[in-house]
Amino acid sequence: MENTLFTVNNVWMMICTSLVFLMHLGFSLLEIGLTRQKNTINILFKNVFIISMGLVLYTLIGFNLMYPGSFIAGVVPDYFFDLFGLNLPENGLTAAYADGGYTYWTDFLFQAMFAATAATIVSGAVAERMKLGAFMIFTIIYVGLIYPIVGSWQWGGGWLSTLGNEVNAAGELISEAGFYDFAGSTLVHSVGGWAALIAVWLLGARIGKFKKDGSVGAIPGHNMPFATAGVFLLWLGWFGFNGGSVLSADPGKTSLVLVTTCIAAASGGLSAFLVSLFKYKQYDLSMFLNGVLGGLVGITAGADIMSVTDAMVIGFIAGGLIVLGVALVDKLKLDDPVGAIAVHLICGVWGTLAVGVFGELAGWKQFGYQLVGVFAVSAFCLISAYAIIKTLKSTSGIRVSKEEEQDGLDIHEHGMDAYPDFRLNQH
Repeated sequence: MENTLFTVNNVWMMICTSLVFLMHLGFSLLEIGLTRQKNTINILFKNVFIISMGLVLYTLIGFNLMYPGSFIAGVVPDYFFDLFGLNLPENGLTAAYADGGYTYWTDFLFQAMFAATAATIVSGAVAERMKLGAFMIFTIIYVGLIYPIVGSWQWGGGWLSTLGNEVNAAGELISEAGFYDFAGSTLVHSVGGWAALIAVWLLGARIGKFKKDGSVGAIPGHNMPFATAGVFLLWLGWFGFNGGSVLSADPGKTSLVLVTTCIAAASGGLSAFLVSLFKYKQYDLSMFLNGVLGGLVGITAGADIMSVTDAMVIGFIAGGLIVLGVALVDKLKLDDPVGAIAVHLICGVWGTLAVGVFGELAGWKQFGYQLVGVFAVSAFCLISAYAIIKTLKSTSGIRVSKEEEQDGLDIHEHGMDAYPDFRLNQH
């Protein structure tokens, strides 16, 4: 029976890993759908690069930084001489992993799938005007160093996870408390969101986005069916993103997480379309889609400790924040083609703080822990992202030329067209 349970847990974790991997296709379709066809190849290239480089970097250094003592690529000081040596038993089992119900290899691959998401969030925000080389350098540094360092503060047993722990005079743990982020509203989504904010600010807006009279110029995406398919793939993938974060196939916990995740997504979408309808008198599909994503991001911090009603309220508020967030970003003259800042940053912060307002941990003390986590991650990510992107801007430059932007990055940076038979329809 024990071996059967171990196998079931491990298989569930591998299924969730596959679902999270599928989310990268969802991000790709969403980004190309909400941007112009002349930049399609560029966006797809970035997304393929992100997952490929992210996996390699997480193997070499990321997993080690995020989970101290879990060296997948070697053990210091032999690390640099044994980069590709995996130093655990062939079946990936240790006593700790056997107790956890899955293998070391499954744990590594599941966590690795999360690592690239932060850079994917930035990819959409900087679409259509950032140099590919600069973006790739940023990705290497941010995914390789910044994301795992932040993750180690909580998931690696770092200071955020023990923020409110109480010990007696003998140094023995009396009670556990601290910052709580079940699957990454802050540790994944806002890590990418803060970087997106800095990148968009330093890059500047696309040509034609903001007019001389101060009005916002509409730059519609070229394929809303792709964007819609992308959101449905992301919604599906979130069952693995949140469901796998239970770290077992426990029927009660897993079922609850899948329900709260799904309800928050639906509630977020409905809220966004209703608020958008009230504000703009239009049935806006892009707002509906981003509302779904906002609901998903919002519930991610506390999906395992919320009731169905809690999830519905959290998602509904997140959907409204999407509409208001997009309007705020435009008012600040920041150009975010896919709404990444509203979805991942604003809703990521909201979802994190919601843990102190709703669910099993609700209370002023927990809200304080959540606030500390938000401020700490925001400060570290803002400073880090600014240092990386500002350095790139001052050296190699981060923005393509006016001619390249007008013609499209596909032709200038890749020498090819996503839709060669329809090039005359570009705008």
